[in-house]
Amino acid sequence: MHVLSCSRLRNAFHSATSLLSLALVIAFVVLACSPRASALPAFARKYGLRCSACHESWPMLNYFGQKFKDNGYQLMNDRDAPIWQNPGYWPVTFRITPIWHRVSTGKVPIDTYAGGVITGTQIQRVTSSGFDLSGLDFHTGGTLEKNFSFYVLPSSNNAASFHFETVMGRLDNLFGSPWLNIKFGKFELDNLLSEKRILTLTGNGGIYQLYHFTPVGDGNTFGKMGDNQLGVEVMGHSWDDRTRYSVSLLSTNDGQPALPYGNSYTGYFAASQAFDTGKLGVQRVGFYAMVGTAPTYWLTSGGNLFGGANGTGPSAIGNKSFSREGFVGQFYFGQHLDLQVVTQHGQDNAWFGQGYGNLIGGVASQNNFPGTVLPANARSPSWNGVLVEPHYVYSPQLIFIGRFETIRMSQQGTVADAALGVAGNPSNLGNISTYTIGYRYNPFMTSRAGFAWHNEYNWLHQDGTGPTNPTTGAFTNINTSELLIGFDFDF
Repeated sequence: MHVLSCSRLRNAFHSATSLLSLALVIAFVVLACSPRASALPAFARKYGLRCSACHESWPMLNYFGQKFKDNGYQLMNDRDAPIWQNPGYWPVTFRITPIWHRVSTGKVPIDTYAGGVITGTQIQRVTSSGFDLSGLDFHTGGTLEKNFSFYVLPSSNNAASFHFETVMGRLDNLFGSPWLNIKFGKFELDNLLSEKRILTLTGNGGIYQLYHFTPVGDGNTFGKMGDNQLGVEVMGHSWDDRTRYSVSLLSTNDGQPALPYGNSYTGYFAASQAFDTGKLGVQRVGFYAMVGTAPTYWLTSGGNLFGGANGTGPSAIGNKSFSREGFVGQFYFGQHLDLQVVTQHGQDNAWFGQGYGNLIGGVASQNNFPGTVLPANARSPSWNGVLVEPHYVYSPQLIFIGRFETIRMSQQGTVADAALGVAGNPSNLGNISTYTIGYRYNPFMTSRAGFAWHNEYNWLHQDGTGPTNPTTGAFTNINTSELLIGFDFDF
């Protein structure tokens, strides 16, 4: 599991507290003098809606925004079809975030020198801070005709290296029913808590760890629910969007183009039900399951990988199974406070637990050649996790965010075997706990542009992923943190 750099927790926390307190004071001063928000770009320009109609805080959707998305970006009126729009209208939004952040890494093995010659290694914390950029998202989506919708998102990193994050077409309301919609292409997996609409931006807090977790030493890079995937989805919902389901068939390639991973497929299933609780609001509960197979054996020709390295596949066979399943809930406590909860149980085949399956840059970390036998103490790694994310919506312009995630291994891929005299991985190796706090303040949001002043602090702890103790040889833990302040804007 890769983690980013951090400072000492206590000092970082005090620094974060001081900066966040100052930022809060300024935010409230500006808030008192600011106009009310109106709408977001792209879809807001088309329909002339206020931003709060679809967003709890952009880019996070509220109930109406989720219904609009489920309908294929349609309000089901005459303004849906492009033919009724002004010829000058172009459904495009750009989004980028200039930031200042402070990041550091604890327990980094750093070379020591004497006379210009490396003499050894010492473990220390490395810290850096400065001004930076996020990547650029270029959103375009909407309807091609009534009940024919699309979404395309070319996205870059902060070095302007582009890829296609989303490319999908959708047939909406087939046979006149909202219960049958078909999506084809590369898209986010259907779940109540979407990482693509996450409110946080730090390296570790800007993703849901639960959606990307891989045990230490595990070779399965294919079960990352937070990544957009390539495939086809059948989705349906009731007229009021209270009841929803989706079924997806995906290529097991973590959304990568071409066919580098051969003939392997993954199924994704989700369903949810909402119910009204009066003044508290509309509550929703659901479940999800990601079940698939992925390769562990790479075909070779003349000793070199065949096909998959160049995307001409298939080059991978020996498929083994993996699964991720859990429950999700969205709970509202009046107009200002809500809570989102996600649980997960994950399991990978024992072959993945031994490091088979990963292919990076055309090089297999391990290859399950014919005749390969797993060690007697190899097991299927499994784990359990929970995510709790509360929001306090002071107004459509100001939202306070918190999150706690924890992931605990229930079985390691390599276990101790006294009969064989073989030591296994520590039972807590790779366990994660992470906390995120922050707020977003929007001085304005119009149908032409949106702007958010974003402030965030994240702290992450992981067991056993630091350098080994030079005296005992035992794994050491690592703590990471990041403080981030930025201007998040779109147009």
